[in-house]
Amino acid sequence: MAFSTSLKPSARPAARQLACSKVSRRTTVSVQAKKVLMMGGTRFIGLYLARQLVQEGHEVTLFTRGKKEVASMIPDDTPESFENFKKSIHHMKGDRMEFDMVTERLKKEKFEAVYDINGRESIEARPVLEGCRDTLEQYIYCSSAGVYMKSDMMPHRETDAGDVKSRHKGKLDTETYLATAGVAYTSVRPVYIYGPLNYNPVEEWFFQRIAAGRPVPVPSSGMQITQLGHVKDLSDAFVKCLGNKKAYNQIYNVSGEQYVTFDGLAKACAKAMGKDEPELVHYTDKDYDFGKKKAFPMRDQHFFTSIDKAMADLNWKPQFSLLDGLKDSYTKDFGRGTMRKAADFETDDMILAKVKGLANA
Repeated sequence: MAFSTSLKPSARPAARQLACSKVSRRTTVSVQAKKVLMMGGTRFIGLYLARQLVQEGHEVTLFTRGKKEVASMIPDDTPESFENFKKSIHHMKGDRMEFDMVTERLKKEKFEAVYDINGRESIEARPVLEGCRDTLEQYIYCSSAGVYMKSDMMPHRETDAGDVKSRHKGKLDTETYLATAGVAYTSVRPVYIYGPLNYNPVEEWFFQRIAAGRPVPVPSSGMQITQLGHVKDLSDAFVKCLGNKKAYNQIYNVSGEQYVTFDGLAKACAKAMGKDEPELVHYTDKDYDFGKKKAFPMRDQHFFTSIDKAMADLNWKPQFSLLDGLKDSYTKDFGRGTMRKAADFETDDMILAKVKGLANA
């Protein structure tokens, strides 16, 4: 039985009072403080969202397997703010795949809201929802814009068809389940998320090549249009869903306001780093056998959404322009010498050898 909790019932009231004394600089308290369960919360999105919920006055419990520190510092923390967060956050240790145990344990906790940040399949959401059903007011789910079927009509809107063959099919199934589960739910569909501590090689992929003074390989024409959203803007949108009746039983695209081409993104990353524009080398993906490796961090197609619905219903607006967001990510992460993955230029060298006739470029 892999399930334990570090939360003592007697600690809840004091922690809640402490949380209510803090106010976020990015949003204002607009709903009554709630008892919130977050599935996940120790990586990237969860790190920012958990802090903001605590700052907004909510009592937040993270449910994780306990493999990472429940409270770890992020670049925006001060020693004081981190200590306040560390004192305020609660933890339940367990494996969400132990469905019966999850349901039985959560029935005792009386959570009013759930943020499901790491759920991938509908079967994972069921025990969480059932365990919280008696007191649950809202189930907020982190889905993905990757659920959309590829289309010639852009931008993607929330009413567009989903792709049942997508690798994100499990998230689409979870949305379908939540829509029929008899509880108020809100699903958020980010596009590409970026920002400090990003564990996906999005902006870091470009930073690594530019920092090394290497050409940046870009598939096809480089004019494919895509969209990135800063992690703190995503966190804001998530917080603004909570207790917002306009958001009940709704799905929202959440990302940045600007669209950008692949070539434009490479140039913007260089500008954010204070570097000259990189040399861009275009290639045709089908001319290569990269094996299981990805030669480029984004899907080779137009991929962007309308965020009009979220802006209207949630009274939300992205605070970061693309360039400002890239500067924030660079100066608080890669520019400090930190990264999630070491640079791997193997596929770059294959491309450069063929396109430019360079060996071991």
